[in-house]
Amino acid sequence: MTPDRVVVVGQLVLKLILEMSFVKSKLKTARDALGKKDYEAARNAASQVLDYETDNYNATVFLALSLSELGEHEESEQAYRRATALNPENPLAWQINNAYDSNLQGLSKYYERREEWEKYAESLLHLIELHRKLDAVKCAESWQKLLDVRHEKGTRLQVIEVMSLLLPQSPVYVALSGLPPPDLTNPTLTTTLVAQTAIHHSLPHIEELVRLVETEEENTINKEIEKRRTRLGAPSLEILKNEVVRELWDRSRLPPLYEEILNHPNTSDDLRRSTDAKMLRHTQRHLYAIPDTKDFCQEKSKVLAQVDELIKGAIILRIPDELAWTMYLESADCETIAATAEYDHELVKQFIEIFPSSPVSSLLKGYFLYMNISYSDAENNGEDVSIPKSHEEDPFDTILNAFAAVPNSSVANRVLSELYVTELDYENAVKVAESGLQLLNIQERSTGRKLPRVRIGYKVILATSLVHLFPPKHHARALRIIDDVLSQSADNVHCLMGRAFILEKAGKWDEAATLFARVDELLPDDLSTGIRAREENAWCCCQIDNADEGLPILKNIVPILQDMDNSGEDAARCLWRIGQYDQREEGYRYFILSLKSNPSYAPAFTSLGIYYAEYASPLDPNRASKCFQKAFELDPREAEAARRLAEGFAEDREWDLVEVVARRTIEGEGGMDAGVRGTNAFVTETVRYLPTNAWAWKALGAVELHRRNYPPAIEAFQIALRAEPEDALSWLRLGESYSKAGRHVAAIKALERAQELDPDDWVCSYLIGDVKHKMGNYHDAIHTFESILATRPTDAGILVSLGQAYLDLGRSELSEGFQGRAEHSFSTCILVGLKTIEASAGFRSVVWKTIGDAIFGLSARSTYTDEETVRNALKSVVALLPIENDHLSGFIVPAVVPEDAALTGIKALEVALAAYSYRISLDQSESTTAGGSALFDLGIALHTWVTKSGLPNAKGKVLSLLSQALREDPGNSLYWLGLGDAYFLSNAKSAQHAYIKAIEFDLKNVAAWTSLGLLYLHYNDTELANEALYRAQTLDPDYAVAWIGQALVATRNGHNVEAAALLEHAIGLTPNVPEGDLEYSFRSFRRYRSLGHHADWSGETLIPAFFTLERYCGRRPDDATGLHLYALVCESLGQFETAANQLMRTIAILEAAYEVSEDPIVERQFTIANSNLARIRLALRDFEGATQSFESALGLLSEDDKPETKVLRVQAHFGCGIASFLQGDLEVALANFEAALESARDDKTLRGQVTVLLAQTMWAIQNDEAKESSKVQLLEWYVIEGRAYRDFACMLTTSPAFHSIGSDPENLTAINTLAGMGALTDDESLVDAALSELLALPLEQRYERDPGRNVDYLLTQYHLGQQQDAKKAGSVMQGALLVEPSRSEARASLATLMIQERKPDSALALLSGSKEASIENQLMLLRLRAIALSRDNTEAAMREIQRAVMLSPSDVRCWQALAFVRSCANIAT
Repeated sequence: MTPDRVVVVGQLVLKLILEMSFVKSKLKTARDALGKKDYEAARNAASQVLDYETDNYNATVFLALSLSELGEHEESEQAYRRATALNPENPLAWQINNAYDSNLQGLSKYYERREEWEKYAESLLHLIELHRKLDAVKCAESWQKLLDVRHEKGTRLQVIEVMSLLLPQSPVYVALSGLPPPDLTNPTLTTTLVAQTAIHHSLPHIEELVRLVETEEENTINKEIEKRRTRLGAPSLEILKNEVVRELWDRSRLPPLYEEILNHPNTSDDLRRSTDAKMLRHTQRHLYAIPDTKDFCQEKSKVLAQVDELIKGAIILRIPDELAWTMYLESADCETIAATAEYDHELVKQFIEIFPSSPVSSLLKGYFLYMNISYSDAENNGEDVSIPKSHEEDPFDTILNAFAAVPNSSVANRVLSELYVTELDYENAVKVAESGLQLLNIQERSTGRKLPRVRIGYKVILATSLVHLFPPKHHARALRIIDDVLSQSADNVHCLMGRAFILEKAGKWDEAATLFARVDELLPDDLSTGIRAREENAWCCCQIDNADEGLPILKNIVPILQDMDNSGEDAARCLWRIGQYDQREEGYRYFILSLKSNPSYAPAFTSLGIYYAEYASPLDPNRASKCFQKAFELDPREAEAARRLAEGFAEDREWDLVEVVARRTIEGEGGMDAGVRGTNAFVTETVRYLPTNAWAWKALGAVELHRRNYPPAIEAFQIALRAEPEDALSWLRLGESYSKAGRHVAAIKALERAQELDPDDWVCSYLIGDVKHKMGNYHDAIHTFESILATRPTDAGILVSLGQAYLDLGRSELSEGFQGRAEHSFSTCILVGLKTIEASAGFRSVVWKTIGDAIFGLSARSTYTDEETVRNALKSVVALLPIENDHLSGFIVPAVVPEDAALTGIKALEVALAAYSYRISLDQSESTTAGGSALFDLGIALHTWVTKSGLPNAKGKVLSLLSQALREDPGNSLYWLGLGDAYFLSNAKSAQHAYIKAIEFDLKNVAAWTSLGLLYLHYNDTELANEALYRAQTLDPDYAVAWIGQALVATRNGHNVEAAALLEHAIGLTPNVPEGDLEYSFRSFRRYRSLGHHADWSGETLIPAFFTLERYCGRRPDDATGLHLYALVCESLGQFETAANQLMRTIAILEAAYEVSEDPIVERQFTIANSNLARIRLALRDFEGATQSFESALGLLSEDDKPETKVLRVQAHFGCGIASFLQGDLEVALANFEAALESARDDKTLRGQVTVLLAQTMWAIQNDEAKESSKVQLLEWYVIEGRAYRDFACMLTTSPAFHSIGSDPENLTAINTLAGMGALTDDESLVDAALSELLALPLEQRYERDPGRNVDYLLTQYHLGQQQDAKKAGSVMQGALLVEPSRSEARASLATLMIQERKPDSALALLSGSKEASIENQLMLLRLRAIALSRDNTEAAMREIQRAVMLSPSDVRCWQALAFVRSCANIAT
């Protein structure tokens, strides 16, 4: 080593020594400072050490202590953490030794002081781990602290974790096991008493731990189940519980803890037994939670073995754990409990002894007592100890009472099902056996252990019960079960017997005999099943004509049965069977012997009854009837006796007794539910079985049909038809029941089936026609009735139905607007009614009602298509009516059908009134009071006559008739409705009362609600009106009157848009209301007139009104108002010829009406109609006719100055002038124009319009003088007043056309016309003056006066024409579009200009934002879009123009645009 290196090393050593000396001194300073509580100095000293040695453990700990005392808690914790990281095995940082100071603390003390309990617990756990290897006392102290903090601040699970540290398998237990045993006499001797006690007396510690774990796991299961139940797609609760239990039980702490208790030397017997019970239940629950699938097969088998081991231990040691014993009993795989060889009766006895108060014990006691089964404690000694028979309670009742307490016990279900079969209570046996099979499925699925013999036992019970439960209804199901059992046990006696009984019931005697013989071979000496099999075998031989073999066997069996106890019924049955196949006298003897053997044997009484009724000499029907009654009383299954009894009662017309017999017979065969009430899958299956007594179901159906209980009748006939599907009468009655129940489609099918079976049954055809009539298929019904009349021409019932069908057909056609068809139907109805009167004297009241209704329907028309037919029909009716009419005398004259005069609806109504009145007289002549229907019909008809004739003198009679009708039938809502209509205008309170009464009797009477709403509306209560009408709409959304009423309410409330929508909906309903058509059309035309120039309100919007009015005028051909409105709509649509025809009809109707009433209102309507006709004739270029009509209107106008008269006069004069002008008579024309101006007088608006029209007319002469005169006419109209018109006046005075001063400076139409004239005559000064005036007007004012936007058009054309300034024209168009962006014309005009300026992209941008509803605007936009696209995208352009052509093939402009697009496409290619 060189000297330099030596020097360096020496320096380093010296530096190290100095540093160590410095570190030691500073650590000593820090320790002393901590002892003196000078924490600042301690921190400084410790910090100085750490500056030299950053990983100095002691300095870090001292720093942490001082920082903690100085309140710098975060820094202190960081220092502690750093210290524990430097030396994890040193406990100093975790817990400072008290040698420093009692107040000094480590990390655990720090956390305790800070109450950070989780971190405090972590530090204690670390200390436990550190002290475990070094100091057991400190380890125990740390454990006790941890236990205390978990008890006070932790959860149950955290307490369990701490207590588990002292279990034998824990490392801590090994460390603490060295502690001395606790001195319980001096508990303060050590600081670790709790830990010492838990180590050396561990059983209480383990018990407490078990209690906590049980509670924690149960709470965890419940919480987890509740949490998972809220998930989407969660399984059922049972599956969810099993999943949670299985997941938790796989990691459960309880099994090891139970083992600890069981293996503990201090465990008492009681504790060991309770722990065993807990272990069993825990393991059983785990077993049940494991799925019974292949994936968990091994796990389930393992747990099952554990359960079996626990059960076996409890049984061997006779531990009184009822669950263990019950599970053992239920796991026994045997077919029957009664079999000692299969079931351990000794074990059952032990169970009864150990659990004497258990319901299962009571049930088993009762079972052994009932079955008389002996069991003994000393079987090896040959003793027989039986249960004493002196039991306090009946054993069967004991079993039933016990079963109620344990219905889910498999043993209980097996016992009870066996007893029910023994008691022949097959219905309950089926229920209990099915319940037992369900429990068995659950048991097998839960335990994973299959019990095939138990399943066979249940199936045998179920099959036996089904065989004998109302045979043969359940034989199909029983046979499936029997086949299943026999496939596993071929010699099962009960199933062989069951199968043989099924074959016997099916008439398969050979096969049944074979099976009975097989049972006889298996049980040759058995006196129960074996002897019965032998008897049945012999009976089968007798049935297959082998009585020589069968009768001896039966006779041999009789003495055997007679010697046996409790076999009287069997002996009676055997004797009865012998009597069935012996000579008649011998048979009678055997029947008597049978009844002596068992007086309650019903078949013997039946056979005796047949003997007395058919074979006795002499016959004795009385005795036979008594025998049948006795047989039926004893057994309702005696169908032959019941049938003969029912036939006898029917002959005596004892229908109630027939019903009783039929119902009891049905009950005897199982009733509607086949004897199994309340079972789920069973009742639905039994309804498919055939009834054994179809006649009983037919009788019951006929009774229910007579009583109008249609659903039960339908069901009865359906069941009867299952047994006899070819019975035409049953199909007929079924169809009738369907029809009366309102199920018309099903009725048609049933009746058609009956007609197939019996085509000659006219009743079936009649019922088919009646059903079709009810369905509204009137034509089919009429055809059916007429086909029946071909063979039965005088049948009054058929004629009445045919007349009613024609009547309803006419009403339907009338409501749908088919006036001619309705007229024909009503006329035919009258003729059929007259034929009915000729054919039969009966049904007179019904026939006259039909005739009256038909004539009343005819009265709805004012004229008739086939007047001669209607006239002849009415004449025939009048000929049958009496001349005098008491009910109508003083109100109307006797009904007379005019010969020469036109037949009107009023005349037909008078004949209807006479017919209704005659109907009342018929009722009175038959000594009966007049029916409410007749009085009501007459009242309604008379009310209609009063309304149409306008003669109110019969109003009181109307009210009297309707009141009498209500006295006859006060609950008829239709009568109250009619009374309300009669009071509508005269007495609001009475009308309201009547409507409310109608609603009370029929809450769903939509007409009553509607009438009530209209009443409220009429008297200005719109709120109540709206509520009533809304209720009517809810009840029947297709009732048009309610919608019309709502529209009127909306109009009254100022909601015109909603009212229009409601009316539009109302006219689309069927049947429609004519008044609604008229109201909708009037509103549409009124809106068209007010917004006719609006862009979105073109003439095509009047098309619905056109068709609606056409329909209205067809139904109301004499309504002048409708015809007049129809003419105006036709005029607006350009249909001038139709308009002229309608107006001529209107004029004729008004003229006739005026001749009758001379009403000035009619006169004014006549004048207006002539004026409108003249205008339309002018459009048709019928100038002479127009002049004539205008002159007629002038002749009818008065000389007053009323505004309406003035307008009509001006229009007439001007129209005459136009007609004369167009005819070339200029002088007359000018005279008429002057007269028009004179008539306008001081009416500035009217005079201005005439002046403009006159100027335009003069311009049409086409010579310079006339043109100048037209300009003068317009210029004279203006008054130059105020500063606003000074400049315009100056320009006008300089114009060569100005001659005089007019009177209306703000007539925009005149200004516009002047500008146009100036442009056409190159008078620039006039054009500039007019345009400046136009531009000076405010925009709103200009648009208000110019709805057609003629000013914008004029400005645009002026800039394009004279000035040739497209830019200014575009500015005008843009301004118009900006003000009205939704106006299609403005958008189209600007787009056209863009296309002309070769800017197609701008045009497309304008057109892309437009969506039009009207076809006209759509066509315009499609054409422009196609032209704009034709330059760059010819395919898209072709699609657009093709759409336009398809929309309107007759529009020439579309074809021109198509040609242009094609030319562009050709150029492009």
